[in-house]
Amino acid sequence: MTMPDLIGRLRVQPGLPPPAALHSGRRAWAGELARGQTAAVLPGLLASLFNLCGHAHRLCAEGALAAAQPGRQPAPAGVAARLRRDTAAEHLRRIALDWPRLLADGDAGVASAALAGLRTCPLLGPRDAHDPTLWPDTLAWLEQGWLQMPATRWHRAWQVCGADWWLDWSHRQTGWLPALVSAARSADAGEPLDQTRALRVHGSDAGLVALAADLDHQPGFVLAPLWQGAGAHTGPWARRHGADADLPLTPWALLGSRVAELVRLCLPDGDGQGARVLQHGGLHLGPDDGLAWVEMARGLLVHRVRLHGDGTDSRVQACQVLAPTEWNFQPQGEVAHRVAALDARAPGVARQVGLLMAAFDPCVPFEIGGAAQPRTEVCHA
Repeated sequence: MTMPDLIGRLRVQPGLPPPAALHSGRRAWAGELARGQTAAVLPGLLASLFNLCGHAHRLCAEGALAAAQPGRQPAPAGVAARLRRDTAAEHLRRIALDWPRLLADGDAGVASAALAGLRTCPLLGPRDAHDPTLWPDTLAWLEQGWLQMPATRWHRAWQVCGADWWLDWSHRQTGWLPALVSAARSADAGEPLDQTRALRVHGSDAGLVALAADLDHQPGFVLAPLWQGAGAHTGPWARRHGADADLPLTPWALLGSRVAELVRLCLPDGDGQGARVLQHGGLHLGPDDGLAWVEMARGLLVHRVRLHGDGTDSRVQACQVLAPTEWNFQPQGEVAHRVAALDARAPGVARQVGLLMAAFDPCVPFEIGGAAQPRTEVCHA
């Protein structure tokens, strides 16, 4: 079995109706590999299995174990600070590493400039996570290098004007990121997202209980999840306390939503910014049965764990992982319908697909027909 066979990949067929428009080769490895493992091993196992988002999977697994056996399994510590740092770092890497590849039509100069700037980012350096200057220095780096203006002013304009500001900013400023954003505008296709289908199941315990019931009673749910009988989409625009919920967001504008969340994460702690941007939680579902969720870079991540035994002797009886990629890229989901609406014969269809991938950000490689598009990092092991 080759690495692509192991990690899975997406095959995109523009113009074909769902489910043929998008096929996912992902498999539910978490349940197979976790069964029978000790509870102590589970967070590290899932972090290595889903290594592009390993930090979030480790946190979510720790939360699910604590929810399954409250008081007997250790609760994760420092979750808000860990989520903030790791999610901001993931946004930085995806914007600088993936966007040039997906949106720049092979312009090596864009990729080179993005990588050179990324290497100077304080957040990605060796500094201690508790260094009080880390976030102010990262914010200054973001203002000088990417935004080229004060972050608070950029963010206020985004909140008021959304995509109009995103376009205006990309035309006004210089540098690789504004130029990339401006050029990508021509590949935008389709209507704004239906925000009523944004995945906010974590907004209430009742929603999470209903989700757990779906996991129990619908075979294959983890690979093709539905919410209330229909597809749902998730990402920075679909947070529990979403700052972008009222903005009309086409795929191109979703890129702006990702930058806006990065700005919020880098701002000092306060209402809706800093360590208060991202939410997380857990729910005890019954004896030795727990569910946890975290908001991470790609969207909402949910883990469900059942244990047997007690404390340090506990072993995993069952484990289910609902990752953002499965919501956004399932064969009847948001991206599939947008791929189906594309014209396969149009000369710019590859750029349109690239924009969809940058906007919704799968954690696996994709191919258009038979043309493989590898990721820039090692994918799931």
